[in-house]
Amino acid sequence: MTATTTENTAAPTGPATATVPATATATGPAPATTATAAACPFTGARAGTGAAAPGTPAGAAGAGAGPAGPEAAPVAGAVRAGERDGDQAGERAGDQAGDQAGERAGRGAADRSAGFTERYLLSPAVNADPYPYLDALRDHDPVHWSAMHRAWLVTGHEQLTHCLRDPAVSADRVRPLMDAVPEGARDDAERAFGILSRWMVFNDPPRHRRLRQVFQDQFAARAINRYRGFVERATRAMAGRRAAPGRTGDLVADIARPLPALVFARWLGVPQADAPSFWYWNARVGDLVLGAAQEEREYRTSLQSLVNLEDYLAELVRRRREEPKDDLISAVLAGGRVGTSVSEEEFVGMLTQMAFAGGETTSNLIANTLLALLSRPDQLAAVREDPARLVPAAVEETMRFDGPSKMSIRIAAADLELDGRAVRAGDRLFLVTAAANRDPDRFADPGRFDVRRGTGGPLHLGFGFGAHFCVGAALARLVAVSAVDVLVRERPGLSLVDEPLSWQPSLLNRALTALPVRY
Repeated sequence: MTATTTENTAAPTGPATATVPATATATGPAPATTATAAACPFTGARAGTGAAAPGTPAGAAGAGAGPAGPEAAPVAGAVRAGERDGDQAGERAGDQAGDQAGERAGRGAADRSAGFTERYLLSPAVNADPYPYLDALRDHDPVHWSAMHRAWLVTGHEQLTHCLRDPAVSADRVRPLMDAVPEGARDDAERAFGILSRWMVFNDPPRHRRLRQVFQDQFAARAINRYRGFVERATRAMAGRRAAPGRTGDLVADIARPLPALVFARWLGVPQADAPSFWYWNARVGDLVLGAAQEEREYRTSLQSLVNLEDYLAELVRRRREEPKDDLISAVLAGGRVGTSVSEEEFVGMLTQMAFAGGETTSNLIANTLLALLSRPDQLAAVREDPARLVPAAVEETMRFDGPSKMSIRIAAADLELDGRAVRAGDRLFLVTAAANRDPDRFADPGRFDVRRGTGGPLHLGFGFGAHFCVGAALARLVAVSAVDVLVRERPGLSLVDEPLSWQPSLLNRALTALPVRY
């Protein structure tokens, strides 16, 4: 592929290498085999269907940051934790804030006395179009105890922003992952969870700040813009091969998925020859941290894949020390922080997070932006009339209106009061950015997609807020804008094919399974 690096390095060896599926290619990961999606392009990728079904102890799947909202890492496996806890979480909620929270938890899914009926967030209808229900939930109770999901659902913009500022709302969620591992796989887990403990998204300040600062300069818009020419050339080359004018195809498989994967691998410095193993390990790490792994065999494979990924990246760091190139690893090493601000072990651990993030959220951002434009001819026409200004605006409006992620997850590190509700230490909080980004108290006419909404108004929470603002936002914007720009400018016949759309079932993220179009 013309836009990839071509370093001829043998693929890494290890237990997982021999099992790399044929569908994993140098252009990016194979399509997910389970219902997965993504959150932040550099702080959390796929998100599984980790909520329990109605009538069972409901746990929390993983959460991503960035387009999810803040830098939020996955909290997978809480279904099993809920089963172990039995009714403890429900009883705890029943004790909160006197009779008010107790009555709310006791009512469970049906709050009919107030004219509101809670719905399961992974029900087919809500998953396909979550916004009517989320609007109703926010209007009814912007901080709502859900007995069905055993979590606080925070849907108001003001309340969610408060959570992102409050140090009592914690990102430290490694323990639920460890608790979910079957007993038979625990012996394999110690090193793997040591790696996860070094991910910045699993850390609170001040350690989070120290880890993040190592990458801060390389993720700045000025540094990312150096790749603009490469990204634009890669976009046109891929569109020329996969999106020929007049052809019918799947925009997700043709452009939205492989383009961010290609750009990310080039930026990180992964040689093309290593890509199949790299993407395979990433997919298996996703199974671990996002709850898709259920059986002991699956856990063992995922745990070993995380170890293999760290071993591979440690070797890549060694090679870049000896022979620097134009990539992220070389640039960070040249900055001198590795060995001073952070240890080499911490640096490699954070690279596994960067590798795991991979770019799938950016894929969803590209697809969702083009869906919004192609289904609104007036907005598409406006963008084509002034693409330099309105293509970036369309991407930002998509982040607010129908972004790649619906929520992120946090844990209460201490008791706190939130909008008059008493939240207990250990409670889960679902920070539903999809609802907050349509809060009428914050946005005028929030249910309308408007590329002229402008940048001078209230800020969306799609890339997070404050200390946990998505570190990869500039690269996500660059890739998404490039893809949308090329397709709307250079494919005047681009249109939707009249086929029903389907969305990956995900508690957290908003990802099309396919986007049939005519180029």
